[in-house]
Amino acid sequence: MTRRQFLATVGAVSFRSALPFPVRRLDRVGLQLYTVRQLLARDWSGTLTQIAAIGYREVEFAGYFNRSPIEIRHLLDRLGLAAPAGHFPKEDLLAPSAAAFDVAAAIGHRWVIVAWVPPEERASLDGWRRIADDLNRIGDRCRRAGLRFAYHNQDADFIPSQGQIPYDILLAATDPHRVDLEIDLYWVTKGGQDPAAYLARTAGRTRLVHVKDSAGPPAHRMVDVGQGALDWKRLLAAAWRAGVRHYFVEHDDPADPLSFCRTSYAYLSRLEF
Repeated sequence: MTRRQFLATVGAVSFRSALPFPVRRLDRVGLQLYTVRQLLARDWSGTLTQIAAIGYREVEFAGYFNRSPIEIRHLLDRLGLAAPAGHFPKEDLLAPSAAAFDVAAAIGHRWVIVAWVPPEERASLDGWRRIADDLNRIGDRCRRAGLRFAYHNQDADFIPSQGQIPYDILLAATDPHRVDLEIDLYWVTKGGQDPAAYLARTAGRTRLVHVKDSAGPPAHRMVDVGQGALDWKRLLAAAWRAGVRHYFVEHDDPADPLSFCRTSYAYLSRLEF
């Protein structure tokens, strides 16, 4: 090795060691299937096949399109897809029947998630406290079924009420051993808060995130991931430090769902953070 080669090598090593965190890429990118719900309704297996062909390795369900758990699991296995989580109505998880938990376990979910609470239930801070009680009860039921439970936020969770932020009420009133979190980074942003701050605050409790982008205030129109105003290097680094390992791309109503899936996957699969 010449002197010039030696100095170049030492310089490169020194530069890398000076970085505060190692450069990372997501080792797997997931998709919330609500994004392609209309396609799934028309061609369930064909749509999942196209999702896998794009490169997604995880999917999160929000409904099962009248398919049996055995049929779903068989197709996922054939396509090399994992389904670590599924969204369920809160009332199904509080019902006397354990059917929802049986479905989740049969498909291979690790997390059962509540992503929506009716407006009438969250009309006051006392309502939010009652929601927290429900979430704790669901968390107990999930544990008995060998599953984990997580709550997914909306922007309404961050609209102040009586001088307090409802999401903060939920964090304080739910047991972190029973209720994990799935933070939707877009909805936190639209709610006027910094998602990176909440990721740091809930480190070890937030296990999953929704990755969707905003064109910016005031409308916060959803756009392809990487084409909006959110700083994904910063947010993904914050999520990784918080212990998040499941990242689900989502758009509530894309004009061309598969184009959205391709563009967003291409951006995230190359992004270093």
